Amino acid sequence: MADEWGIALNLAEPATLAALAGRAEAGGLDVVVLEEDDNDEDNGLDPWTTAAFLAGRTDSIQIAIPGEPGAVSPAMTAKALDSLALLAGTRLITTGLDGEIAPATTLDDVDRLVEKAGVRDRSQRPAAVRAQRRDGIDYDGIPASLTGTAIEPGDPGYRGVRSTYLRGGSPGLVLRPRTPAEVADALAFARRHRHVPLGVRSAGHGVSGRSTNDGGLIIDVSALNEITVLDERSRRVRIGPGATWKQVAAALDRHGWALGSGDYGGVGVGGLATAGGIGLLSREHGLTIDRLRAVELTTADGTHVRASAQENPDLFWAVRGAGANFGVATAFEFEAEEVGEVGWAQLVLVSPDIEQTLAEFGAVARAADRDTTVFLVTGPPRQGQSVVQLYGLVDNPDPEVVVERLTPFAQTGLLAQQQVVLTSYAQVMAGAADVGPNGHHGRGEPVTRSAFLPVLTPEFARDAARLLRTGQVYFFQLRHMGGAIADTPADATAFTHRTPEFQVTAMGGDRAALDIAWDRLAHHFDGLYLSFETDSRPERLTDAFPPPVLERLRGLKHDYDPTNLFRDNFNIQPRKN
Repeated sequence: MADEWGIALNLAEPATLAALAGRAEAGGLDVVVLEEDDNDEDNGLDPWTTAAFLAGRTDSIQIAIPGEPGAVSPAMTAKALDSLALLAGTRLITTGLDGEIAPATTLDDVDRLVEKAGVRDRSQRPAAVRAQRRDGIDYDGIPASLTGTAIEPGDPGYRGVRSTYLRGGSPGLVLRPRTPAEVADALAFARRHRHVPLGVRSAGHGVSGRSTNDGGLIIDVSALNEITVLDERSRRVRIGPGATWKQVAAALDRHGWALGSGDYGGVGVGGLATAGGIGLLSREHGLTIDRLRAVELTTADGTHVRASAQENPDLFWAVRGAGANFGVATAFEFEAEEVGEVGWAQLVLVSPDIEQTLAEFGAVARAADRDTTVFLVTGPPRQGQSVVQLYGLVDNPDPEVVVERLTPFAQTGLLAQQQVVLTSYAQVMAGAADVGPNGHHGRGEPVTRSAFLPVLTPEFARDAARLLRTGQVYFFQLRHMGGAIADTPADATAFTHRTPEFQVTAMGGDRAALDIAWDRLAHHFDGLYLSFETDSRPERLTDAFPPPVLERLRGLKHDYDPTNLFRDNFNIQPRKN
């Protein structure tokens, strides 16, 4: 019996196309094939326009189309395909048909084919879907617990999971566990597929883009997103890795609490809570990892482990800064802080001298009270002028204090626009867009560099200004550090860079050119923040972790992941005993 059953529709007869496609879908056929009429080029419908129309009139049947849409450039072709995918997702196919396709011009033609196809086992994916599978993955061996939620390249919904915020991807399989036991099943599957890349994803916003790949596996823990208050008195909360910080902030705000969490509410808890968390509350309350009291992990061999100051303390030390190398976090326990109304500021400055503005910003930030955190963003100068965006938070409900704290920052350039409000931390995080079923739509590979800046000196301001004038950096950010970040001893966590004034990030479009320009500033830096880094040269790992820390991490890697399953990141090699 044929693998694929479908009807072929002649585009020269448009009146009945929707009715025929709908009847085919209702009858359980697999595909509608659109055929151009070679003898009627003027009157026949465009197949791609028709495919989009039929996708909007049907729910699940696949639509096969001849070739790709005509376009004047590859970029326009990609855009056309992307636009069509918004309507039809992966139901649009151009290859992979293997079965019986019969022409249909009437509803009776469709009904005859439905009767011929008969009752079939519909648990198997259609042949056109199977044709899009990637080599090297045992799709038939997916654990039973994960088959209902797994997404492969030919499935509806694939478009929503393939890419991340900044990186385009085409993974061969996305596994979506809903429980720690299912995480263990996913890792067992990954152990049988060490020959393909492995990514772990909470929300897919990570700047580095490492939670997608080409042809590999993704373990997506977004379904592990519960937020539970464990103890009101101690403000202890349990949070799943798949929750976003926007969701966390909203849940904690009902109690008058908050957890510092970067600067964007769309980021997932899992990635940030294992890397560091340099955010708008950090100078007042420390890094995100400084509020972590326990973490539950599923390690490479499928073992469920709890780590805290009392249980597996070495692992707890490692997870706070190098967690991506040691397991898949399935839950975090944090001690939230009491946080009331805050001053939230968004300022736009114009600077005719970006070197001077950077130097003045550094001096102002150095003298700021620890309740005040301000980040700076700029790009290449235009016609001798730089636009500088300052956004920051003052953890104080007094309007006069807020204005007093922010005024020196506003004077580091010509103030062109300002918005300062008293609000809740939850409202600050609420500015992030929700990620719907269509997911993120990053393209290509992100190109970023990251570093810690011990002191913003006049010499750094000069060299940073030169960097911006090269045109190789379109986004340049200074994240204000200091304050409570430095209260935690450097050896308390694997994140050891506690005393820099700033964390610096630069984004560009050309990897080689950005590396050359950025490396000229290396003498100003001491270490880097891995979450914002995409340079994969080996020395980046030694930048992130001083030698004694890296050696300790390598020993723990040997204990918890001796076969190096978690390798497709800034990989810490297990120590060989």
